[in-house]
Amino acid sequence: MKERKLLLGDEAIALGAIHAGLSGVYAYPGTPSTEITEFIQGNKLAQERGIHSRWSTNEKTAMEAALGMSFMGKRSLVCMKHVGMNVCADPFVNSGMTGVNGGVVVLVADDPSMHSSQDEQDSRFYGKFAMIPTFEPSNQQEAYDMMAVAFDYSEQQKLPVLMRVTTRMAHSRAVVECVDVPRQQNDLNYDAEAKNWVLLPANARKRNDIVTAQQAQLEADADGSTYNIYVEGHDHSLGILASGIGFNYVNECFPGGSPFPILKISQYPLPKKLVRRLMDECQQVLIVEEGQPFIEDIVRGVSDAKNIHGKLDGTLPRTGELTPDAVGQAVNAVANTKIYTLHSAFATSEDVVPRPPALCQGCGHRDVYAALNEVLKEYDNPRVFGDIGCYTLGFLPPFRAIHSCVDMGASITMAKGAADAGQWPAVAVIGDSTFTHSGMTGLLDAINENADITVIISDNLTTGMTGGQDSAGTNKFEAICRGLGLSDEHLRVVVPLPKNMPEITQAIRDEINYHGTSVIIPRRECMQTLQRHLKQKKMK
Repeated sequence: MKERKLLLGDEAIALGAIHAGLSGVYAYPGTPSTEITEFIQGNKLAQERGIHSRWSTNEKTAMEAALGMSFMGKRSLVCMKHVGMNVCADPFVNSGMTGVNGGVVVLVADDPSMHSSQDEQDSRFYGKFAMIPTFEPSNQQEAYDMMAVAFDYSEQQKLPVLMRVTTRMAHSRAVVECVDVPRQQNDLNYDAEAKNWVLLPANARKRNDIVTAQQAQLEADADGSTYNIYVEGHDHSLGILASGIGFNYVNECFPGGSPFPILKISQYPLPKKLVRRLMDECQQVLIVEEGQPFIEDIVRGVSDAKNIHGKLDGTLPRTGELTPDAVGQAVNAVANTKIYTLHSAFATSEDVVPRPPALCQGCGHRDVYAALNEVLKEYDNPRVFGDIGCYTLGFLPPFRAIHSCVDMGASITMAKGAADAGQWPAVAVIGDSTFTHSGMTGLLDAINENADITVIISDNLTTGMTGGQDSAGTNKFEAICRGLGLSDEHLRVVVPLPKNMPEITQAIRDEINYHGTSVIIPRRECMQTLQRHLKQKKMK
C-alpha cells in the first residue's frame, strides 16, 4: 500500500519535488512559500541525497543558481512569493529564451487578500508574458503529483515551468498518497549548448523563433492535459470554468455533484478548444479563478461578453480571496436559482475582536524606534523611509515611526532620492536580511554621492518576519559597508536595550547632523530565535 501523509500544500509540493528527483531548491523566504524550502531542509531523504537547500540572498540569485544547476543537467526548484517574481523577473523571462537542460520548476505562491504582502498580483501573467507553460494545482494531491509531471514536461519541452499556488492552497492540509519508489536524481551531463545559453542578439533571435513556434504545441498539450478536465452536466443553462483552487470551491458548492458542466483548468496556456466547447454548449459561463481575471480577460476577448460572468462584471469580488460562499452566491445569481445555501462557517463573526500585528515584547526594533522617535522630535519635518520586515510594524501605534514602505530595499534609495530633493533629515530603516536582499546597491549609490542620509540597519541576526531563517549577511554588515566605501568614522554599532538609550540616541543625533552618508547598526538577536536557541541549548 502506498504511503499516505497529511500535508500542507507547500509540503506536498516539496515532497513531490524530492520524489521527482530534485537536486536543489533555491529560494528566499516569503509567506506563503516559505514552508516548501523548510520542509526540504528537514526531510531525511533530501539530506541523504545531499539536495541543496540553503537560502539564497534574494529571488534573482535563486533563479540564476537554479539555471546553473539545470545547465549541468540536474533538476532544480525555485520558490518565492508573488512579489519575489518581480525581483527575479530578469532571469525568469530570459530563461524562456535560454531554455533548460535539467528540469526547472519555478514555484510562486500568490497572496490574495494580502495577508502578508503589498499587493495581490497574479503570477500567471508572468508565465504568459515569458511564453512559459504554467501549472496551477487545485488540491494537495495534485500539487504533489504535478511536480513530477512539471519536471518531466520541462525537460521534454526544454523550457522552465511556472507553478502557481495561492495562500489557501499553500497553507491548508489534506491527505496525499505518495509514490512507492522516488525517482533518482539526474546524472550530471554536458548537453547544454552554449548557443542557446549565450543570449547575444544573434543567438537570442533564433531562440525567440523556436520558443514562439512552441506555443501551439504547448496549447495543444494543455487541451489534452489530464489536469484540464471537462466534467459533464445535464443543465446547460450555465457552464462553470474553474481554475486551481477555484475548482475546489465549486465542488464544495455541489457536494452531490454539479448539475452544470464544469471545465477545470490547471495547465496553461489556456486550452482554447475546451473553452470553446464550454462556450458552445452552455448559455452562460461563470469563470471562477483565484486572483486577477486572467482567464476571463482572454475569454472575453474571443467570445460574446454578454454571456460571460466573473470578476469583471462584479458577479465575483474583484479583490480578496474567493470562498465557497462567494462562488455559491455567484452561481445562484447567474443561474437565477437558490441551488446553493450560504454556509455560516464562511461568515465573518461579529464577536471576533480585531488583533492587529505588533512587534514582540522585548524586540530590539522597539528600542530602535523609541530612540529614533525621541531624537526626531528635535527636527522639523523629518522623514523616515521604511522597508519590508517585522520592523514595518513601526508604522503602527505606538511608534508611528515610518513614512513609507514600498518594496525590498526601497528605504535606502527613497531616502537618497528625498535627500536629493532637499529633504533633511532623511532616515532609512532596513532589516539585516532585507539589506543583503536588495539594500546594498542602494547604499552604494548613496556612498558614491555622499548623500545626506542616515541608514539604520536593524540587525536581529535572522530573517524574523518569515519565521527565523538564516540571514545571508549575518556578522558581515560592517565589512559590507566598508567594502562599499563607507568610512569607519560614520559606521556605528549599538546594542538596542533600554539601558543603552542615551548611547543610541546620541549616535542617531550625531549621524543625522553629519551631512553625508552614515550607517548605524543596532544589533540584538530576535526574541523568537533567542528563545528557540535557549531551548535547544537546554535540551542538549
